[in-house]
Amino acid sequence: QVQLVESGGGLVQVGSSLKLSCTVSGFTLEDYAVGWFRQVPGKEREGVSCNSCTDCGSHYADSVQGRFIISRDNARNTLYLQMNSLNTEDTAVYYCAHKSRGCKGRPSNWGRGTQVTVSS
Repeated sequence: QVQLVESGGGLVQVGSSLKLSCTVSGFTLEDYAVGWFRQVPGKEREGVSCNSCTDCGSHYADSVQGRFIISRDNARNTLYLQMNSLNTEDTAVYYCAHKSRGCKGRPSNWGRGTQVTVSS
């Protein structure tokens, strides 16, 4: 059974940094693309970043390019999202996703999400 569990969210101030983690089970992280999404109430869930493999390039939404970094530790079955220079528009619930068909495919499984709130 595939499971993804996010952690690391919280309340921070504008300009701060935060690192999210996503621990996966039920599949071998090394073999799959994984990504981060976010959603605010009333809006569609949007893709933030995706990574296909350890040595592959990563994809980022324009809104986070240069501020967020996706990484993975395959030995720990954990995906990370380092978020820097946070602003109020980054406030959202952040979800990690297993993308069995690669970064261009739709997510196959979701975590339950972790709330990130950036206050001014």
